[in-house]
Amino acid sequence: MTSFVTHLESAIDGTHLEHDKIQTMHNDRPLWVRYDLDAVRNAITPTTLRDRPSTLWRYRELLPLPTNHEPVSLGEGMSPLLKADRLGASLGLSDLWIKDESQLPTGSFKSRGLTMAVSMAHRFGVKRLAIPTAGNAGGAMAAYAARAGIEAYVFMPRDTPVINQMECVLAGAKVFLVNGLIPQCGAIVRGGVESMGWFDCSTLKEPYRIEGKKTMGLEIAEQFDWQLPDVILYPTGGGTGLIGMWKAFNELRTLGWLASEKMPRMVAVQSDGCAPIPRAFDAGERFAQPWENAHTVASGLRVPSAVGDFMMLDTIRESVGCAVAVPEAKIKDAMRRAIAAEGIAICPEAAACVLATEQLVSDGRISPSDRVVLFNTGSSAKYIEAVSLDLPVIENPGDVDYTALG
Repeated sequence: MTSFVTHLESAIDGTHLEHDKIQTMHNDRPLWVRYDLDAVRNAITPTTLRDRPSTLWRYRELLPLPTNHEPVSLGEGMSPLLKADRLGASLGLSDLWIKDESQLPTGSFKSRGLTMAVSMAHRFGVKRLAIPTAGNAGGAMAAYAARAGIEAYVFMPRDTPVINQMECVLAGAKVFLVNGLIPQCGAIVRGGVESMGWFDCSTLKEPYRIEGKKTMGLEIAEQFDWQLPDVILYPTGGGTGLIGMWKAFNELRTLGWLASEKMPRMVAVQSDGCAPIPRAFDAGERFAQPWENAHTVASGLRVPSAVGDFMMLDTIRESVGCAVAVPEAKIKDAMRRAIAAEGIAICPEAAACVLATEQLVSDGRISPSDRVVLFNTGSSAKYIEAVSLDLPVIENPGDVDYTALG
């Protein structure tokens, strides 16, 4: 069998759609990829995985790309799951872990979703892709499109970090800065689907980025020997990873691979400069209203409205988790503290998770003994605008006053 996919399913009303042709959305809402899990259970076991290369493609039976198609890959390996004792102690936790996605090929977790989306686009013969992006997704799409020989168009808010602009340009994409935010960039992409002949690779506008991001959950389960943590904190913009991990955990539970029935509490983290999901969660709503005047140094969190809002909120509630907005003014300091504590290249989005952890421990929603995983979704090196430096200068290297060095 080259694929265990049975069909695509509308996330809003359950309608089944064909999986063997290009699909986007149903009733303007995202699609799930569904698998024959009984057949998967008969084909592989957790033991089977031990002898496979440590890449996200090790989970091939739970991924949509048929095995007779080569993936469009840049060598995306399993990202490390690192114990963070010093940072944990400072937050009041004895069992804190950081899933470090900064070591993926394009420097962020976006490698996962885009290797899958571009691989599927390549399988279906797509010649031109377009994406609206706040930064890292554009760089990943441009890189994988270059790898596949597919033409790429990238539309970014004008104030997107320069490094993200540069990586798209260097990968050969046609890059445009937009006087607006993600919704305006997305409107441009939608408007060009017919006239430009491109495929819209926006978050959740196609069904396969979820499947790539799902591998974060599969990896966590395997790295913890199929015992899931108590809490997962995830920096949430479009929310693909949050949704994908919960899908992965449910698939693993159905397969019978998990060591216990315990499922993690999923925490969506946003900045109070752009917090539509926490606002909707606190109000008991299933759909989030657009956030006005969105602003945050954590560019990946600056998503004023998300097409998968209800999927995120469903996930949070099903997992008995929560959604948290953290103070924008404290993100840069949390970034410095976390990197200094552990040496991990924590990005601003992950720093928001540090603040959320601190907040949830303080109010008792996370216990000191809980096993907690927070996601570092990208490398701090991609966020030079987030750090201001005022370094002392040694004017006379031949006459150094060492007592003044501290």
